[in-house]
Amino acid sequence: MKKVWAVSSALALSLALGACASGGDQSSEKEQDTAASTAEQTNPKKALVRFYMDLTNQINEQDVDLNTYVNTEEKTDELKTAAAQSASTVAEGLKKVEIPADLKEQKEDIEAALKDFSTSYELKAEELKKGEPSFEEADQTFLTGQEKLGTVFESVELLKPDLSKEVN
Repeated sequence: MKKVWAVSSALALSLALGACASGGDQSSEKEQDTAASTAEQTNPKKALVRFYMDLTNQINEQDVDLNTYVNTEEKTDELKTAAAQSASTVAEGLKKVEIPADLKEQKEDIEAALKDFSTSYELKAEELKKGEPSFEEADQTFLTGQEKLGTVFESVELLKPDLSKEVN
């Protein structure tokens, strides 16, 4: 009888200890989830990557005709006109890009990069109105904006992206 009582007590004690241990883990997990959520809200990396992806998608949706013109050997007047319109549309779209609130510390630098990108597309649109368009100045302005955006990425310990590869 003493053995049955001792085994029952040991079993009850082990269940009680097991329940206490798992209850402590749950509160610890909740604390870790809350800490991770707070860190995510204050860490701009995710917001910056999402912003960059949205930016490239927006540009790519609007610069199809420009890219077609640039990559075509036979440059017709119709392609040229469509490319100029495409470049103007991208420039206007870039002026309307909203920077997420999570990037408030990087906002000024991002705005400067966006201004360079917009100016680059405006220059392309103007060049396309000429007989022999040259995109050298526009490309240089784009690279300046790309450097500014790269600096923003490096400020949050991310690698510089190459927007020119994403949108051309």
